[in-house]
Amino acid sequence: MKLIRFGESGKEKPGILQNGEVLSIEKFGQDYDADFLNNDGLSSLKSWLHSNASHCPVVDVSNTRLGPPIKSVSKIICVGLNYRSHAAESDMEIPSEPVLFFKSTTAIIGPNDPVILPKGGYKTDWEVELAVVIGKRTSYVPIENVEDHILGYTIHNDISERSFQLERSGQWVKGKSCDTFAPIGPYLATADEIPNPNNLELWLRLNGKKVQNGNTSDFIFNVHFVIHYISQFMTLLPGDIISTGTPSGVGFGLKPPKYLKAGDQMELGIEHLGTMKQRVISFR
Repeated sequence: MKLIRFGESGKEKPGILQNGEVLSIEKFGQDYDADFLNNDGLSSLKSWLHSNASHCPVVDVSNTRLGPPIKSVSKIICVGLNYRSHAAESDMEIPSEPVLFFKSTTAIIGPNDPVILPKGGYKTDWEVELAVVIGKRTSYVPIENVEDHILGYTIHNDISERSFQLERSGQWVKGKSCDTFAPIGPYLATADEIPNPNNLELWLRLNGKKVQNGNTSDFIFNVHFVIHYISQFMTLLPGDIISTGTPSGVGFGLKPPKYLKAGDQMELGIEHLGTMKQRVISFR
């Protein structure tokens, strides 16, 4: 299934994307929140749709905002320098273990919401990333059991203010957590829709020009190892997002570097996971 949420920010309603149409499942009675995830909501939804899908209203997405496809996110864990090509353009050594950092959940926005340049920032950058959403409580999970803990996959634009990240004496979280810095969506494809997350094309265009063009086969640490690894240090909860890193082509790695400015348009996508667009606006 492809889970999708739509409507005004903070008041989104649940839906599914089916045969190119968004169907409202408001009458199902549950959003994609902690209760849904903790109580095998996918199975209940599948059974409900079997009898009710034909009666679900079709949503006019041309006139409707899309929200983040998951409601309950306790944390966003990101993997830095996880593509060989990105490590090379950053002039950094290939890490021997995954580089981890957190990103504030207050940064989450819908897939097509505007990105705000932060107050005091002047090096705001883009990063298309495959995001994995955890489906059940996960701690010390063996690699061979990781698949059972994945709810699904979506796209994350890991917006980064490089001056905060690299010039302000601290962990990367400062440059990653500004408001609007985590566009997520447009939908969440359940794990059965993506048989091999470690071989997906992903790309990003800035003002119509493709600046990132990679494949998750360039991972240094693949999806399954990353989840196994993170679970050795913390418990992952249903709805948690793991963002798996970005390929080469970020503004920081260009020569000379290039950063976002008000009026810029980003469009990004991942194979089988759709596309999303964000307009860049100034802080006010």
